[in-house]
Amino acid sequence: MELKSYLNAQRSIIEAALEHYLLRKCTSRYLSGPIQYALMAAGKRLRPVLCLAAATAVGGQTEAGAAMPAACAIEMIHTYSLIHDDLPALDNDDLRRGQPTCHVKFGEASAVLSGDALLNMAFEVLSEAGLQSSASQSRTWMKVIDTIGKASGCLGMIEGQARDIAFEGIRISSEDLQAMHQLKTGALIRASVRSGALLGGGSEEQVTRLEQYAENIGLAFQVVDDILNITGDPDKLGKAVGTDADRRKNTYPALLGLEASQHFSSALIDSALQALSIFDNNADPLRAIAHYIVERNR
Repeated sequence: MELKSYLNAQRSIIEAALEHYLLRKCTSRYLSGPIQYALMAAGKRLRPVLCLAAATAVGGQTEAGAAMPAACAIEMIHTYSLIHDDLPALDNDDLRRGQPTCHVKFGEASAVLSGDALLNMAFEVLSEAGLQSSASQSRTWMKVIDTIGKASGCLGMIEGQARDIAFEGIRISSEDLQAMHQLKTGALIRASVRSGALLGGGSEEQVTRLEQYAENIGLAFQVVDDILNITGDPDKLGKAVGTDADRRKNTYPALLGLEASQHFSSALIDSALQALSIFDNNADPLRAIAHYIVERNR
């Protein structure tokens, strides 16, 4: 399949849905500006694309459309995490998605509140979708809300971020590094794929295989991010490079070396593709995304 065209088409659909939610749910004269600025900045939209692609893999395009509220909620949560991650108290970054970070553009207080608002908006979108669903689908939506909530909080992304901060300047083991990245980056990617599979009506085996796929690409995504922080082009990445070393962060290149990190990311992608072996060509977008993750330059 032609991945670039697929991603562009999916991004357009997702961004139209995000705009729709913002018009309905963000009418504040004080917050609509920074929230719009952060959420609608040019991003990869990888997590919502994965959610829709997983629904397609188990059931087809109709199921992907039904998963759109979950896809948008996940992107809201991801954007909130970026806003907060960039704050002076955390990574103190000035550039995100090729533009000044939210706190640089609107001030630290507005950035904090905008991130808070996006997190809450995500669960408004999820609960609204559940309430509007049929009785047979309402339990599935509860599973999705549970999945995304756990992946976003103390059992997932937030715990990973806390470990990332706590470990700065401290050399940790490869096991600790993998566990940290599986929480910080991998948890929301796994939740994206699992949510799409659940909403698409996937069987237990299909959901399990897709979670295996997601676990591998989630870790590979972070390994490649670590590599690009050394080798990447800031203009293509839309953010500064060399920051991990400056902050004495634990990364795969720092622990394993650059070449070994590249081999590790490729091995993870091989494992992800093997997990998709039970699926037909409805899973081709997921296969193409796996290759993209390890080959990307941004």
